[in-house]
Amino acid sequence: MNKQEILDDDFKYIWRPFTPMKSLENPENKPIIITKGKGIYLEDIDGNKYIDSVSSWWTNTLGHANERINKVITNQINDIEHVIFGGCTHIPAVKFAKNIINLTNNSLKHVFFSDNGSTSVEVALKMAYQYQVLKGHSEKRKFIALKNSYHGDTLGAVSVGGVNMYHKVYKPLLFDIMQAESPYCYRCPMNCKKETCDTECLNSVEEILKSNSKEIAGIIIEPLVQAAGGMIMYPPKYITKLKHLCTKYNILLIDDEVATGMYRTGKLFAYEHAGIVPDIVCSAKGLTAGYMPFSITLTTDEIYNAFYVDDTDGYRTFYHGHTFTAYPLAAAVANETLEIYKEMNIEEYLKPKIAKFKQELEKFRKHPNVGDIRQTGMISAIELVKNKSTKEPFKYEEGAGKKIYIEGLKLGAILRPMWNCIYFLTPYIITEEEIKKLTDIAYEALTRVLPYKE
Repeated sequence: MNKQEILDDDFKYIWRPFTPMKSLENPENKPIIITKGKGIYLEDIDGNKYIDSVSSWWTNTLGHANERINKVITNQINDIEHVIFGGCTHIPAVKFAKNIINLTNNSLKHVFFSDNGSTSVEVALKMAYQYQVLKGHSEKRKFIALKNSYHGDTLGAVSVGGVNMYHKVYKPLLFDIMQAESPYCYRCPMNCKKETCDTECLNSVEEILKSNSKEIAGIIIEPLVQAAGGMIMYPPKYITKLKHLCTKYNILLIDDEVATGMYRTGKLFAYEHAGIVPDIVCSAKGLTAGYMPFSITLTTDEIYNAFYVDDTDGYRTFYHGHTFTAYPLAAAVANETLEIYKEMNIEEYLKPKIAKFKQELEKFRKHPNVGDIRQTGMISAIELVKNKSTKEPFKYEEGAGKKIYIEGLKLGAILRPMWNCIYFLTPYIITEEEIKKLTDIAYEALTRVLPYKE
């Protein structure tokens, strides 16, 4: 097939994610036909190369076409490609479960497998509610979630989401939640300053708990970074204090680490920065370095043991499962990924790269349309504003981020915008020279769209 035939058939047969399909009639909105990938680069059908600055939807950690992972997939296919996980088990799943629990220093004890981030959240919500029922608290059936939050696209995950554009059309289908303020430091809902902040935004959570704790099963958060809400970042002390509130009011803390886990923030899981252990942890994306759909929900002995009783009435069984639960190919890849992280001494390996991003982000500070620069580990974001003094945002229909994305492609990088944010969430193997190259491309794309005089 030639290029035009591919695009024509794509438009005719494929319903694309997060895309107003009518917009694809505009040539500028045509998808890029990617044919190859190597390291941090993607290559299109015309031979153009692009830095994959978003890790192909935040999943790719070790680069494209990693030879070790490719080999593991081939070897595993020759052993067993897939087997039902009801009544059967297999070595890759058992090995991975033991590995990941050991990496948490046994603070979390049990692994439930599923196949993507949204379903790991669904598992967590159902698990939390059923736990409360088994403990004699069937009235605890509601959840607290934060404004600007995103936990996936299945209906349970959407119910606890807080990004109105994604979720408003499905409102009649969703279960009710209680929504607390977002810890959005740049646009603080409490009008506090970063220098003197004492996490006053957390007061909205406690106000809900004071009046409603008897009917609340748990609270779900994205630790340190509300990713799809606009790469909103907040300090670890928020999580530390939140855990104390959960203990005080006897509710569960559900930690959605789908985007932040697997060393994205510089540690295995972001909650480690806060010195606490959540009751339930969801993880996906970087588990398989971007190779395979695979997710887990981790939990404690306390929760697991509530289910570990003779099931005479059917209530002690956790009724959840997927055809590809503990998929052997994905589990094998996940084990190899963990082994590579270990050999790289990944936390130390990332430190100079985190520092390099911090250094290179400074060049954006002088631009009059850059309102905020934020970074947590290997996640960086630049929030654009029309007016620096008033923090007035660009309207959606103005398409500032989209225009920067288009210019970025011309310069050799995929700079997929998140609302008014340009962000960097690259594979870990990016070099310091490539970090400079990427941020230089982003700055040039920004100034082409929003020019200014120094």
